[in-house]
Amino acid sequence: MGYTILVAEDTADSREVMKLLLEAEGYRVLEAENGVVAVDTALRERPHAILMDMSMPLMDGCQATVRMRRLPTLRATPIIALTAYNQWEWRSKALLAGCDDFLTKPIRTRLLLETLSRYLP
Repeated sequence: MGYTILVAEDTADSREVMKLLLEAEGYRVLEAENGVVAVDTALRERPHAILMDMSMPLMDGCQATVRMRRLPTLRATPIIALTAYNQWEWRSKALLAGCDDFLTKPIRTRLLLETLSRYLP
């Protein structure tokens, strides 16, 4: 595949699970423990897609997404929101911030891979 995915997630165990899952599918995985690091990493590495946890310290996923969407080099990068909250208000908030899609935790592997395949040619 050769695609690079940025996993922005504050919980180390969750990042590790996502990393193992995605690397097993042939993706290169970058990690960020908060929104600030996610924005910096995305600017520097220009991933093909971003998996963005909505609840993180320093800068949450919505704030990071808004910031990324203002940057020309990241404006078109697919951002998929991840959250444990399966409520309409969270979905709406993520999509209004600029996320392209929304997945709830715990992440179902097949659904995650299907979602990524919609955004990566």
